[in-house]
Amino acid sequence: MDSSSEKVLVVSEIEPRLKHSTVFQYFNDLKEGESFILQNDHDPKPLYYQLKADNGETFTWEYLQEGPEVWKIRIGKHKTKPAATQSDEVVLNATLIEPQYKHATIFAQFDNLREGESFILQNDHDPKPLHYQLQQTRGNIFSWEYLEQGPQWWRIRITKQTPQHGHPALSRAANGEYILNATLIDPQYKHASIFAFFDDHREGESFILKNDHDPKPLYYQLQQNRGDIFTWDYLQEGPDWWIIRIAKKNLHVQKGEQSDEEGVLDATKLSPSVKHAKIFEKIDSLNAGDSFILKNDHDPVPLYYQLQQTRGDEYSWEYIEKGPQWWRVKIGREAKEQQTENSAQNSDDENKLDVTQLPPARKHPTIFERFDELQGGKWLTIYNDHDPKPLYYQLMAERGNIFTWEYLEQGPKLWRVKITKRNAGEFEQTLGEKAAKDFRKAAVFSKYKLNYGFSGKQTVKEACEELGIDVTLVEQELQHVEKGQGNYARPLPYNEWGLDFLSDYIVNTHHSFVRQIVPDLRTASKNVLNQHVKAHPELEEIYSVLDKFTNALAAHIQKEETILFPFIKQLIAAKQGSKQLENTIFDTVAEPVNMLEMEHDTYKDYLADLRKLTNNYALPSDSCASYELMYKLMQDLEADMQIHVHLENNILFPKAIKLEESISK
Repeated sequence: MDSSSEKVLVVSEIEPRLKHSTVFQYFNDLKEGESFILQNDHDPKPLYYQLKADNGETFTWEYLQEGPEVWKIRIGKHKTKPAATQSDEVVLNATLIEPQYKHATIFAQFDNLREGESFILQNDHDPKPLHYQLQQTRGNIFSWEYLEQGPQWWRIRITKQTPQHGHPALSRAANGEYILNATLIDPQYKHASIFAFFDDHREGESFILKNDHDPKPLYYQLQQNRGDIFTWDYLQEGPDWWIIRIAKKNLHVQKGEQSDEEGVLDATKLSPSVKHAKIFEKIDSLNAGDSFILKNDHDPVPLYYQLQQTRGDEYSWEYIEKGPQWWRVKIGREAKEQQTENSAQNSDDENKLDVTQLPPARKHPTIFERFDELQGGKWLTIYNDHDPKPLYYQLMAERGNIFTWEYLEQGPKLWRVKITKRNAGEFEQTLGEKAAKDFRKAAVFSKYKLNYGFSGKQTVKEACEELGIDVTLVEQELQHVEKGQGNYARPLPYNEWGLDFLSDYIVNTHHSFVRQIVPDLRTASKNVLNQHVKAHPELEEIYSVLDKFTNALAAHIQKEETILFPFIKQLIAAKQGSKQLENTIFDTVAEPVNMLEMEHDTYKDYLADLRKLTNNYALPSDSCASYELMYKLMQDLEADMQIHVHLENNILFPKAIKLEESISK
């Protein structure tokens, strides 16, 4: 065949996260006897193994050029496969995609749309769960139009909406820049919509975010979930409007061959011509029981197939992180006794549903039927050949927060999910309640910036929605804590202590810490103000906030030590029958508790102001030792206040109220 008449797909010019889905779409679109040329800057041999795993012997793979700078391969289809429905629009036939890549491919297709563009999704059963997942992860930025609804085929037109089609939140500035008015977005889709809008921008592009309050939490969330790939520039800061320009950075980094982290092989720092050879060299050097982390800027799943084809089942493959910026995979050589272990083996009495054995049109209805049959406290274990995550969103949307979702196994061949129905009347515990019951969970909350102290009355779901975090990731780590997995230090049993002992502990530990650190913090902040205020005028406001905060905090702990804590000890004595309650200046213990909790809310605002003024404690280039000391002391105080407030808001205060109620009965 004359290669000049064939399509050429230059993979090296495609965004990493879209490379594999694009290649597979090209292959799926081929008719019998057709072919295309794949061109790359390194040997794409792992794709051969993935094509073989997904399509058997229905393709040909012919090297036309093998390096050193360019590789060209002719990929052809020599056996007929079902054709997609004909249409003027792009048609994505989901039945032709390997199950474990199906949702990723559909999302990549959607993300690649421009505003106003659409594609037709064709499937052999209703893909309604994708509607919920799109809504949760991309926000309300699409339309979903059924063109055909069974019984053999479902066809849906999915359109990425433009400002003229259902997007009152979007407008254009005079310079052509988009303005996203967050106040006009449904709160439940707000964070997902902003993240999707950010992800749609190319490097170097920017947009204006407009809100009626400071959206600084989004800055931290972007930083955590997308990394240092953006700039955040305040154009207006209140009092009625906050306007921020958010730009995606141009990232062109020279890549070497060394990893920055011990035990991590960063594939992005390897030359394409030696990348796979280096990875397999690392794999082959592993001893039984050893492992390493492979880090990449797109999903390295083709390597999994190459590893399986060339090395067998001796190695394990576990995803630690799945995009959107980084993928991390733990690759290990299993110990001999583990190599024959069947991970899918379970107890005989397990309530198991193997979804892979069901016809596609019956999968989701059967799952819902089995879930609805469950009694409170009972569970159903789903077995599937790809991640059933869309079911989480559909269950949440159609049944509400009446279940827990626990991954027992996460690929690459098998996914097992334990879905437990909550008991009637059983509500999800709040952040504060979870941390009070098992303080090891506080480390998980801190990792995801969930404020279990000051915002302890929120549920995990509510806190995650506010920050736009995937709640299942947090819940999964919390389940690991419950099972004793991970390196979590044994915590102090705060929740088991008597209230008199806990009160004394707060005084001797946290009040003492405040009294020790505040004088040093005042001195350091005064020195920094005197030395740097000309170059950094914001130091005047930092000093003012610190002055108000520390003065209020000193009065606050004095109230606790002279009013509330002594009264709590009186309640204990009265409960034990050793002493009668004395007259107090308040009617119930709830009065000082409510006052102190309101003061805690004020301290939360002070700490948020300090983070904003210091740009999240980022030291300026001209900082001195006093500057560094001031920032360190401020962060130490914030960390201590998190635990301090947790012990009071989530343990001491509610228990004191219950104690008083038990005495009055």
